[in-house]
Amino acid sequence: MMFNFFAKRSDHPLADSKELKRIIAELHVDKPAKAVDEVSGWFDSLQHVENFRVDQFFDVLRQLDEAAQRHLLRVARDYLLAARLTKLEEERLWTRSYRYWGQVATLYRDCVERARLAPKSKGSDAFKASVPLALVRSQAARCHQLKWLAFRYGSADEDLWRSLGETYLLAEGAGNAQKAVPLYPARKGLCTVAQQYLHAIAFFASSMDSLMPVQIELADRLIAHFLPHFVLLPDCRPDSVYWVDAAAGTAPLRLARHPGVGRPGLRFFSPGTALPALEELLHRVERGEIPSDLNLGGEYAQRALLPVLRHLHLYWAKCPPQRRHTRHAVKTRMLVLFGFDDSYSLFSGAASRPGNDAGMDDWVVENVSLGGFRAQVGEVGSGRINIGALLAVQPEGGDNWMLGVARRFTRRDTDGASLGVQVLSRQALSIELRPRRRGFSAAVAIPGIWLQDRGEAGILRIVLPLAGFNVRETLEFSHQGKRRELIPMELEEAGAEYEIGCFREQAAT
Repeated sequence: MMFNFFAKRSDHPLADSKELKRIIAELHVDKPAKAVDEVSGWFDSLQHVENFRVDQFFDVLRQLDEAAQRHLLRVARDYLLAARLTKLEEERLWTRSYRYWGQVATLYRDCVERARLAPKSKGSDAFKASVPLALVRSQAARCHQLKWLAFRYGSADEDLWRSLGETYLLAEGAGNAQKAVPLYPARKGLCTVAQQYLHAIAFFASSMDSLMPVQIELADRLIAHFLPHFVLLPDCRPDSVYWVDAAAGTAPLRLARHPGVGRPGLRFFSPGTALPALEELLHRVERGEIPSDLNLGGEYAQRALLPVLRHLHLYWAKCPPQRRHTRHAVKTRMLVLFGFDDSYSLFSGAASRPGNDAGMDDWVVENVSLGGFRAQVGEVGSGRINIGALLAVQPEGGDNWMLGVARRFTRRDTDGASLGVQVLSRQALSIELRPRRRGFSAAVAIPGIWLQDRGEAGILRIVLPLAGFNVRETLEFSHQGKRRELIPMELEEAGAEYEIGCFREQAAT
């Protein structure tokens, strides 16, 4: 929008500095969701405002955005950590945050565009010093949108990646891409547009679709912590893993082959020295140390942090995990039971094999491999699934039940969602384990599911209820009239309601 030198003063209420101060002071301090909605409403009112000098417009936008930050943090905390949220409450919190970050990203870019179209105006001249901040906040807001999409296992569309790429190249062309500015007053450290683009690419490369939302938040914080170690360059290096065309606005692609002739927006991503730095932190956390300079946005136990560190260790490697088994396209139905308790009952034989149980779901399998399968999941089923959830599954027409774990979840716009499932065992058996104490078995039994077809000779893998594995406690159970004694070796995996322990069998005395 073009403004002449004698443009009238805007009659928008936010153009009055006293009114703006009053509005910010009266935000719903004790109701963060309401405060975010109120700021969002003011953003809507600014989209088509007239007679607002760009420097004044930016100042109003900046103050509103800064006032909303603590409320946004509380909304995110409620979304991730609040117990017993209804589906509607969860949807509202998600929509509120995702919409806010989209609004503010667009408005900051609009400021830059207005100044570009009227470079000789008084407002543009006054705004010039604020251009780096406007660009970096716009880029950071798009990164927040990527994260909120990941919370719901959605994929970023072309518009989002195009905006990230355009802002990066715009800042680079103006010499502002590496200009370090404080992102927000309450946030420590400095930030650049190039760093935010690099953060988005590192986030994409970290395979968030196999993490729970709280783990995604932790992974995002860890990416920010290790960001100086990552590398984004115009030239391909031996350790480059992904490439991206910022000018085309495409999502990063795995460097299976070189993208061809060089072009202005082509960039190559490498983990750089992030992996050894991550390994050092991983070893410290394994010893029970959590460094004081590690900003995770809250207090997290070692148990919560370790799985995320191990996940990132896989995906920040020079050769990230790739599919080990070939997929085969199929179309078949699959019966599904959820959770440890139902799986234990099923594999114990205590309950009849269900045929049409109300607690079951019915999925359509899209493809299978030696290690698992991917299925279409309806809205009802997707509401009951968490990454890492234990599942008992039976292919249509079969009589054998398998035990699996939900690994990768992806939302689709048209037909619900799809879920990748790793098969833990095709021959599972429920058993009762008893701790051995001073030569005697304890009276209280621990339920377990023995993964009979997935272990080395003399090594047993057993699914236990949460906190059922104790590395200092020997267990025993009876099978086919034989008493078997188990020495704990290591905890292989922990889910929300179960653990998988590895045990060495020794001759019972």
